Amino acid sequence: MDLHDFFDAIYPLTSNSRQAIERIVTEKTYKKQEVIQPIGSRCKTVYFIKNGCARIFYFKDGHDITEHFAFKKDIIVRAESLFTGKPTSKGIQAINDTNVLKIDALSLFRLYDVHHDIERLFRLIFEKEYVNTVKRIESFQFKSAKERYLDLLNTTEIVQKIPLKYIASYLGITQVSLSRIRAEVR
Repeated sequence: MDLHDFFDAIYPLTSNSRQAIERIVTEKTYKKQEVIQPIGSRCKTVYFIKNGCARIFYFKDGHDITEHFAFKKDIIVRAESLFTGKPTSKGIQAINDTNVLKIDALSLFRLYDVHHDIERLFRLIFEKEYVNTVKRIESFQFKSAKERYLDLLNTTEIVQKIPLKYIASYLGITQVSLSRIRAEVR
């Protein structure tokens, strides 16, 4: 299971903990453009991207804004909703056909009391995601749009298959500006 390889790279679990996780994981495939988690829902699931690509998005002034991309072997979750239990103003959508492993959060949190290695693993995962969020915010403060685009290109080859409108909104620029940047880096 790719999930265990992902976990092992962060914090290895005991065999009992692996089995406990496997009992709360389900697999699902979402079609291209299918909403995985709708805006206004409460996040109750941690998603692991097995194949494909997903995004976190929201609407502002009638514009569809992409906040985050998740690629193969990434976790995607609406953390502010997961930890507060409140509805989220953001959604999760499959960009292309995407296969995910779904981890039920309530069951996961119950495992923390019995399997302290699972608790530590997910603390480290959520800390890593928090640091990535801070780095993304700082990229808007210290990097140009071109530098942010190059960073995204270095993430995965699948970027070439993402609609330009999603990439442009993720970078905080117009599609025209993105086209200019893409012409420069070719």
